[in-house]
Amino acid sequence: MAEIAASRPASTILLLRDGTQADGKGRGEIEVFMMVRHHQIEFNSGALVFPGGSVDAGDKEIVARSDLYSGGEGLGEADRGFRIAAIRETFEESGILLARSKATGAPVDASRAGEIADAHRVALNEHKVSFLNILADNDLQLALDTLVPYAHWITPEGMPKRFDTWFFLAAAPPDQLGAHDGRESTDSIWVSPREAVEGGESGRFKLPFPTTRNLIRLAKQGSVDAALDHARSLSIITVMPVMTKTQTGRQLRIPREAGYDGEVFEVGALG
Repeated sequence: MAEIAASRPASTILLLRDGTQADGKGRGEIEVFMMVRHHQIEFNSGALVFPGGSVDAGDKEIVARSDLYSGGEGLGEADRGFRIAAIRETFEESGILLARSKATGAPVDASRAGEIADAHRVALNEHKVSFLNILADNDLQLALDTLVPYAHWITPEGMPKRFDTWFFLAAAPPDQLGAHDGRESTDSIWVSPREAVEGGESGRFKLPFPTTRNLIRLAKQGSVDAALDHARSLSIITVMPVMTKTQTGRQLRIPREAGYDGEVFEVGALG
């Protein structure tokens, strides 16, 4: 019997903003920031995904430095690690920074976030500087309380590379628009969940299965505030799909109580 690969702790953020109608009058559909993974990336190559990645040793070092984050009261070390990783990965991949000034407690604005990204983002991605040092040198605290847990997925057993991933919702800081890094991701867009799902169905986008399910759930919300309130009301059910092969592809079974409008799904290939 083949050995089951261990699942690696990981985090991802669904960054949200309220869209506007085409005529600029009134609020349009909610929008989420997404990126296209580089085709040479081993996991989910070419897929449209939310920013995120693995929890690493540097995140655990930040966990031990309570002066470098706020809003972590009541959270265990592991939970703080997931949130720190989510914010770090989002900054690395998009330049969007969910942090506050240590001196004033004020959220980092778009101008300051841009300055920090311009000065440090490339070096961070090249592992020439640590996220801990960036925070300390710029007198910043990560805003852990801006993240609301939304889902918890574990890659099915039998897959060669597996992740234990927490999905968080967060309102994008005003005027922080985000931009892909050109390394792990090759494009980035603000897109309504509805349009993203339709793009996956038409072949415009390649969407991993968990991404699709969370987009469908998110599309039911009419505003960022409504989405965050809904997330706060959820009882998070861990989803580890049970995968079986069929004549046409693969079948995935997930817990119905997880709230994804179904239990059994047919997929051509697992992303």
